[in-house]
Amino acid sequence: MRGVYMPAMSMTENIGFPFMKMHGLGNDFVVVDARVQDIAITPALAQGIAHRQFGVGFDQLAVISNGAGDAHLTFYNADGSTSAACGNATRCIARHLMLETGKDALHLTTDRGDLYARDAGEGLTSVNMGQPQLDWQEIPLAEEMDTLELPIEGGPTATGMGNPHCTFFVEDADLIPLAEFGPRYEHHPLYPERTNVQVAHIVGPDHIRMRVWERGVGVTLASGSSSCATAVAAARRGLTGRRVRIDLDGGTLWIDWREDGVWMTGPTMHVFSGTLTAEFLDSLR
Repeated sequence: MRGVYMPAMSMTENIGFPFMKMHGLGNDFVVVDARVQDIAITPALAQGIAHRQFGVGFDQLAVISNGAGDAHLTFYNADGSTSAACGNATRCIARHLMLETGKDALHLTTDRGDLYARDAGEGLTSVNMGQPQLDWQEIPLAEEMDTLELPIEGGPTATGMGNPHCTFFVEDADLIPLAEFGPRYEHHPLYPERTNVQVAHIVGPDHIRMRVWERGVGVTLASGSSSCATAVAAARRGLTGRRVRIDLDGGTLWIDWREDGVWMTGPTMHVFSGTLTAEFLDSLR
């Protein structure tokens, strides 16, 4: 696997590796560029960088490497597990690569598959997250069932966006104690790979309020793949159309489920660039 941690590195060499801190609506990322430096991200390293007191802090870590398109992206959760998709991180990195190359459209590859990004104007970046996975085996669920309404209290909808999602439509998303509610369903036996959990209510025919508990992370201010999954679930249930505004704790995303996939549009931010020291890296061995 390509990554940034070089086993031969020692404190006496006074060498670290560079990273970028980015966020999409407060959904924050550490991004490392492995196109010019070979690195191996281990679960221990990811967990160490993720720690908000002893490391840098992130919801996801993303690695940029060379790929069949403009770049390949690999994602890690704060608990060191991997994820095939991360929509907001993809948008952040796409914006970075557009500024780097001068391109206004990109072809990115991920474990989810080929993703296409473009400059949406006014500082916004769009990414096509691909078609949603609606069959129980693709999500995946533990057994065959209708994914529109699961046999779980509250009748949530299951959707795959390269990672599994469980969306509850409630009367008021802001009243749900998400820190208690989320882990109860992240580990539900119907989801053998665990799941992201969303609570959402319908504001209008093209407007949703949504909050998210991310698998392997916890409560986050936003989630791109969760926003896509919630928009798809709302459209399938006839609660909204296929083009919606989603208000999250960290801001707003616009989701458009088209014939070619689920497009997500929103702002990004490159907060700062830094270097992880050899001392810090050695402490994680």
